[in-house]
Amino acid sequence: MRQPSLDILMSKVDSKYTLVVAAAKRARALMAASTPDEFKDTKPVSRALEEISKDTISFDYIKEGNQ
Repeated sequence: MRQPSLDILMSKVDSKYTLVVAAAKRARALMAASTPDEFKDTKPVSRALEEISKDTISFDYIKEGNQ
C-alpha cells in the first residue's frame, strides 16, 4: 500500500506535530484492538495515515498553553 502524500495529510491538520500525534495515537489504538497476525501486510502507522487522509477518523484540536 502506498502512503498518502504529505500535501493531502497536511490539508487535514494544522501542523506536522498534530499529524504525528494523531497518527501515533490511532496506530496504538489499532494495535490494542487487533490480533498479532492482522498487520502482516500493512503496518499500523501506515493504516492510521491512510485513515487520516480519507477522513475516516476525526480528532479535536485543544488549544491550551501559556498565554
